[in-house]
Amino acid sequence: MTNAQKTNAPSKPVTENYFGVKVVDEFRNFENLKDPLVINWMQSQTNYSDSVLNKIPNREYYINKRIEFDQRQSFSVDRINITENDFCFYLKKRADENTAKLFYRKGFKGIETEIFNPENYNPKSDKKYIINYIKPNYDGSKVAIALTESGKEISEMIIYDLKSHKILPDLVTNCWPTNGGGISWLPDNNSFIYLQFPITDPNSDRFMKDMQAVVYKIGQNSKELNVILSKKNNPNLKINSEDYPIVKLPTKESQFLFGYMAGATNFNDTYFQPVSLINKKNQWKLLFSKEEKIDGFIAKNDSIIYISEKNGVNAIYCTSLKSPNFRNPNLIIPSIPNEVINGLYQTKDGFVFSSSKNGVEAKLYLYQNNKIENLILPFPSGDITVTTQNNDSNDFWINCTGWKNDNERFKFDSITKKITPENLASIVEYPEFKDIIVKEITVKSHDGLDIPLSLIYKKDLPKDKRNPLLIDAYGAYGINNSPFLDMTFMLWALKGGIVAIAHVRGGAEKGESWHLGGFKDTKPNSWKDLISCAEYMISENYTSADKIAIWGQSAGGITVGRAMTERPDLFKVALLTAGIVNSLRIEAMPNGLNSVKEFGSKNIESEFKALYEMDAYHHIKKNIKYPATFITTGINDPRVAPWMPVKFAAKLQTDNASKNPILLKVDYKGGHGGRDLLLKQKYLNLSDVFAFAFWQLGHSDYQPKENKKK
Repeated sequence: MTNAQKTNAPSKPVTENYFGVKVVDEFRNFENLKDPLVINWMQSQTNYSDSVLNKIPNREYYINKRIEFDQRQSFSVDRINITENDFCFYLKKRADENTAKLFYRKGFKGIETEIFNPENYNPKSDKKYIINYIKPNYDGSKVAIALTESGKEISEMIIYDLKSHKILPDLVTNCWPTNGGGISWLPDNNSFIYLQFPITDPNSDRFMKDMQAVVYKIGQNSKELNVILSKKNNPNLKINSEDYPIVKLPTKESQFLFGYMAGATNFNDTYFQPVSLINKKNQWKLLFSKEEKIDGFIAKNDSIIYISEKNGVNAIYCTSLKSPNFRNPNLIIPSIPNEVINGLYQTKDGFVFSSSKNGVEAKLYLYQNNKIENLILPFPSGDITVTTQNNDSNDFWINCTGWKNDNERFKFDSITKKITPENLASIVEYPEFKDIIVKEITVKSHDGLDIPLSLIYKKDLPKDKRNPLLIDAYGAYGINNSPFLDMTFMLWALKGGIVAIAHVRGGAEKGESWHLGGFKDTKPNSWKDLISCAEYMISENYTSADKIAIWGQSAGGITVGRAMTERPDLFKVALLTAGIVNSLRIEAMPNGLNSVKEFGSKNIESEFKALYEMDAYHHIKKNIKYPATFITTGINDPRVAPWMPVKFAAKLQTDNASKNPILLKVDYKGGHGGRDLLLKQKYLNLSDVFAFAFWQLGHSDYQPKENKKK
């Protein structure tokens, strides 16, 4: 099999001057995805990549094992919603199905009834739809169902009425509830608030601009928008065009609506107004500014209880809603040493809060009668989420997961104080994983800070420089790279490899300070942390440089892209799936103005320097030997413009001096990846990554015949 892929990518350079720095963008023309030359180049690259990938032996192993694992569980359940009167709505998918259907039952042991099958939606079209969001109203009489054409994410909502047992004529378009805060039903059980996107064409300059929070009433003309929060309607609030003006009613009994300017930030200016004034103009009042660094709150009676990172202290405070005083609030839960409080949930007589150590060790606490109780989890968990039913109950549900533990659901009984399993689907056993161990360690980075590193491998695996190592890294937006049962990682370990999850700076593993440690001008710490983790694994004889693959997805493309361009000698393989690899051009993307909040603007000198430093595309140099690289994008990606990975592939192929393959594959049905893809397409995409990495790392099961020594 030929290794190097040298192509004549059509280059039309553009030279720009930023604060005295001349920057040449050799493939700016690739940003025009309607250019026939660009279209043909992308298609030829994809065809070539498929031809290469198809020659890799054992490529079907990944897909077959994923399907085999799925078939062990007769069905899976997701997105459970429980109403105040104990109706339970959820998505359910049988092992032989490609998409999930919507079901409901009365109570945990109630009779299951199918409500809606997305395969029956728009049957005259050849488009394939999946359900990506559901939300029942308070009494369970209606449920909003968001549908998306596979891979496109942008949704449309329909309403199912349980009393008439049919889909209502209502059709709510121009919505994206999974990226717009979901919806909030109002107490009348007949109307809800959602975020409306005026433009849904990802190729439009107005896409993801001037969004507005609107109230929709069942039966109304969906084109008549009742806007309650927007840049146009509320000029006094100084809402930016790229802001997400999201409005929430936290509980049915809440006297207040809460509106906040969301986006690529952890902390937001937040406003409130009485629910009774929902139809009156300009009633919003500032509750708190983003400078208060509030990350989650609940409204209880006349008080607001909230998590704050202000002054570098992670704690829970309380103040009055009628006369809020955020300068001198009441301290309820002080900072917990070596833990980050990251979740707050309301119960009848108090609240529940969760925390995490290094982002990988979760804990749960109950606060009631001015006392804190540490609740012992059913098993050591890497990540937990809590769901409450309503304000009249002290019971709640806990979802626990870990690197080796699939998501399990438990109910906390407030009277007996017992936590018991309450799963709608059976828990599957994976005996193959019994000899896989998880090891949580810390590694010294370039500046002496301890970087959490999660290791997954077979317990009998010897320390051997021939071990294939896959390092996953993200490090952005203050997002915690939380543990979950990732079958890709498990299968890698079963094949004799090591998985390392590098919890680099830019994430939230150690709180807001960890986020700010990989933010704008400190962003180099993200890839330097990754480099330090790779060097540690080599120094400890786990592996060697020619056996390391690094994987970055989305914003993880910055971390991995810059690690491979700064230290091309340290890695054999780079995997970039829908990655941000041309950060200097993020403002040209539909979501670019939001990304500026995390990475910076090219129009501010200090931020331009930071963006240029984190731009992997502009750090590709001629005649440098780069690792084997597999680059993917989805043509419908609304988050990372497809042209960005395409430009990176063109420049890397042009300048690379090694014989390592540089492959680009465009998914012409997909978007940003993840759960909005049909299952088979998702598995196929992951199998490409899996097979390419093992092929290039020299795994014997993945060597084409002509590459094997005779």
